[in-house]
Amino acid sequence: MNKYEHRIVFMGTPKFAADILSGLYEAGYNIVGVVSQPDKAFGRKHELRPSEVKQKALELGLEVVTPNKIRTDFEEVIAFKPDLIITSAYGQIVPKQLLDYPKYKCINTHGSLLPKYRGGAPIQRCIINGEKTTGMSIMYMNEKMDEGDILYQKSIDIDIHDTNTTLFDKLSKLSLEMLLEFLPKFFEGDFKAIKQNNDEATYAYNLEKEIEQISFNDDVLNVYNHIRGLLDNPGCYFVLNNKKYKIFDAFFEYDDNVEPSVFKGLENEYLRIDCLNGFIKVFKIRPEGKNTMDAHSFYNGAGRNLVGERIG
Repeated sequence: MNKYEHRIVFMGTPKFAADILSGLYEAGYNIVGVVSQPDKAFGRKHELRPSEVKQKALELGLEVVTPNKIRTDFEEVIAFKPDLIITSAYGQIVPKQLLDYPKYKCINTHGSLLPKYRGGAPIQRCIINGEKTTGMSIMYMNEKMDEGDILYQKSIDIDIHDTNTTLFDKLSKLSLEMLLEFLPKFFEGDFKAIKQNNDEATYAYNLEKEIEQISFNDDVLNVYNHIRGLLDNPGCYFVLNNKKYKIFDAFFEYDDNVEPSVFKGLENEYLRIDCLNGFIKVFKIRPEGKNTMDAHSFYNGAGRNLVGERIG
């Protein structure tokens, strides 16, 4: 039996959103429908696979719709007769007809402290840019990108060991925590909407393929931030002797005795790659066409012959 009577439609796609959906359902919110991106083809056989949100919704026995283009295919969402729509990493622009339908409008959870990092990749880009804090924003949705009035915000520190993956998990938990705190007040009207200051806005557009290639001809902390901002999805790689090597685990160390962009080989438990003022420690790596392996295994194979070679 639902603890709350308000009819909620949840819109989301990745695991980040699936965990939020699960938490709202377990808390007793009346989720009358779920909207997610259409199934996508994966692997060499191009087998269709549902999104994490769709999978979770089906596990919970919730009805799911997956419109190809929500801009035009929104009638089946309206058919759920929602009092409120909650979106989280859905992945499509929601049309005005849908934004205006629910009694309580549409709210979104966004992975940054708005107006900073508006756009589709705020978590990855705040790490890449070396930010030390970030957070979550709950906001009203409008027709523009992440420009709606802010309803609730919380910040967290970014640990030096945080990666894209770990920060996604932390912010997903924070987002659920905030929704569970905020929604009862929201339905009672006990909140204040604050307009964003557009003069302070920065943008975190979706990641382009080119960003996945790592250059080591930079400050070592910048290189490390670049790497960890992409782990484990979409991932990152470097090119050595015309072959790609994907990085799966790394850290850094400052050092003045370096040769930037040179592969120095095995040291202790890691592969060393020099940068401008230090070096990257690579603990796990996947050579092109091979399986993922630790530093020792790689060095004892092809890595031994690459010592001293320049990357890029």
